[in-house]
Amino acid sequence: MLRALSLSLLFLLPLAATSAEETPLPNPQVVIKTNEGEVTLRLFRDKAPITVANFLAYVDAGHYNGTIFHRVIPNFMIQGGGFLPDMTEKETGEPIVNESRNRLHNVRGTIAMARTAEPDSATAQFFINQRTNLRLDWTPGQEGYTVFGEVTDGMAVVDYIASSPVQKLNGLSDVPTEPIMIKEIVRKPLL
Repeated sequence: MLRALSLSLLFLLPLAATSAEETPLPNPQVVIKTNEGEVTLRLFRDKAPITVANFLAYVDAGHYNGTIFHRVIPNFMIQGGGFLPDMTEKETGEPIVNESRNRLHNVRGTIAMARTAEPDSATAQFFINQRTNLRLDWTPGQEGYTVFGEVTDGMAVVDYIASSPVQKLNGLSDVPTEPIMIKEIVRKPLL
């Protein structure tokens, strides 16, 4: 009986060690504090680990503090994180790999990385989908925009920002006439 018990323990030990090693980190939350209110986001570290790590590195460095939502299109999205109120573009780190094949969709209330026409060009700029924009998803033959989180509180703030009057400024369309400030983005403590 002792031999049978010790054999069964041998089989359980590797499973216990494996499951402890593979316990995923919790999905972090951040708060975007704007001059129009706060937006809380849950980030999907489990589905977009590179993108979430990149975004949190910018958050922790204070990169977003004092930037603006510089592109606001009603019934589409609000984009920010790259420009100061005087429309000076902030310096960023190296671009990251596109993780748009993660099966997350650009639905209302999700946050995704902004990029150029080059799929692997995202750095710091992000956008929040004000409506469902499935045409921004990855499909065979078309790279998408990486969704890496969702709004858990403050969607009314997103809707309000999206209704801002806009102007063309410094070659950019859809710039709010009054700056929509990102005062700061901070991590919420894990519970």
